[in-house]
Amino acid sequence: MKPNGPMIRGIRQGRKLSLRELEAQTGLNRGYLSRLEREQVQDVGSEQVRRVAEALDVDEALLIVTEETTP
Repeated sequence: MKPNGPMIRGIRQGRKLSLRELEAQTGLNRGYLSRLEREQVQDVGSEQVRRVAEALDVDEALLIVTEETTP
């Protein structure tokens, strides 16, 4: 899964959470979270997405880039 970094950052900042606070809530390293937000991580596991979505109180699908293909 490819993360939607700008969406993650926007929601986190909108909730006035620091990366350190998100790290504490998710158990994921803040360096990793920072790379997610900057889209430097191309493939994210469903467990990581679930943790971030839960911490931000949003649906997991909102945090994933969906590749739309046309026939």
